[in-house]
Amino acid sequence: MCRVKFLILLAVCLAIGTGVRAAETNSLVWRADIDQVSADIRGEALWPLLEDIAHQTGWHIFVEPGASHDSSVKFKNLPAGAALKKLLGRLNYALVPETNGPDQLYVFTTTMQNATRPVLAEKPKASPAKHVPNQLMVRLKHGGNIDALAKIYGAKVVARNDKLGIYLLEFGDAAATDSALANLKVDTNVQSVDYNTLFDAPVSPQPLASVPTGAGPISLTLNPNSSTDPCNPIVGLIDTGVQPLGNQLDSFLMQGTNVTGDNTPMSTTLPTHGTAMAQTILRAVSQQGSSSSVRIIPVNVYGNSETASSWNVALGVQAAVDGGATVLNMSLAGSTDEAVLNDIIQQAMAKGIVVFAAAGNQPVSAPTYPAAISGVNAVTALGAPGQLASYANFGSFVEMALPGSSVVYLGNQPFVVQGTSPATAYATGIAAGSKANNCVPWPQIEGAMAQKFPVPQSGQ
Repeated sequence: MCRVKFLILLAVCLAIGTGVRAAETNSLVWRADIDQVSADIRGEALWPLLEDIAHQTGWHIFVEPGASHDSSVKFKNLPAGAALKKLLGRLNYALVPETNGPDQLYVFTTTMQNATRPVLAEKPKASPAKHVPNQLMVRLKHGGNIDALAKIYGAKVVARNDKLGIYLLEFGDAAATDSALANLKVDTNVQSVDYNTLFDAPVSPQPLASVPTGAGPISLTLNPNSSTDPCNPIVGLIDTGVQPLGNQLDSFLMQGTNVTGDNTPMSTTLPTHGTAMAQTILRAVSQQGSSSSVRIIPVNVYGNSETASSWNVALGVQAAVDGGATVLNMSLAGSTDEAVLNDIIQQAMAKGIVVFAAAGNQPVSAPTYPAAISGVNAVTALGAPGQLASYANFGSFVEMALPGSSVVYLGNQPFVVQGTSPATAYATGIAAGSKANNCVPWPQIEGAMAQKFPVPQSGQ
């Protein structure tokens, strides 16, 4: 009996193993030169299938958002039209020949005009994690001694914040850094430790020759309300520096801080990303009334650098919290869930502070941080009503989608900024304006926004 049971179990394992190998060896061979297609596919989702087709044919492929299909077919040497019919199953398609460019394939469930989401020939990958060479961020448990730890691991303490219990260690080389990281992760004195990761430069606002229709006036119709109601929200803008906004808008800016220590003067002709986000937040506030008690604390975590480190972002979050922020706008994104920064953000949220963060500007489902941290409101971008922008992240961690384009001004010159950054700023402005107007609990505002600004299906 035992031998029979063993043989049955072995047969099941072999069957499972065979199934795994079949999934791993899905094959699609598209010979466009002789119009022959062969396939042996089991359970391949629509998006990777179309990416493979785009890569092999050079076609420009567009899909209706929300379209989905799992393909399981096997055939050999079929012409393209017959192959597409088998591969796409119940989905509709139209292959449009082009004389001066690549042919275009439209895949849809309703009409061809609704196939608007482009498929890239090669699936973009999330940017590899980058970090400051030979540096680790460490958060100690109560009573821990960073100087003693630094001596044990041969490191130098190059920055410290005793109030938060976080420290920046520097090592002699990459091998020593990696070895110390492994050891510090299991050290009983350490709460969390990770590399000092880098966030990419934010998207720069681009000048416009003219103001698009519906972009809004140069001067916002928004007056500061000096109410002392405790519900009045203060937005911590974790970003680049913020320039003077002009007119009455500077009255909405509180005294900011630069955690980098770099006080290089900002340009007087080009708006910074932080300036663009501040204007976008206030424009969203202005759509809810002609006056508001919302205030913004600008926190510069970039200085004069193109990148921001997780150390400076952590200090920036705490600076905003110390300044009285009740909601944080983090229009920045990275590919790593950095442990110490995660701790600092979780600590802020535990105090009732609400966080809105950008989902990222790559059309992938991989999580980005801090947006994917539990409790953070992850915001992606719409390119048109009800449609994700072609560049926008769409993973399951994303909770809401708002317009991904904002027209801002420096002087009388219009600029446009695009991405999940302005979408996040819109979300923050709507949330802060709602709080100022109605003084309802933050969870109620967040829930209402998730319903009002749903994430369209990506078709992935």
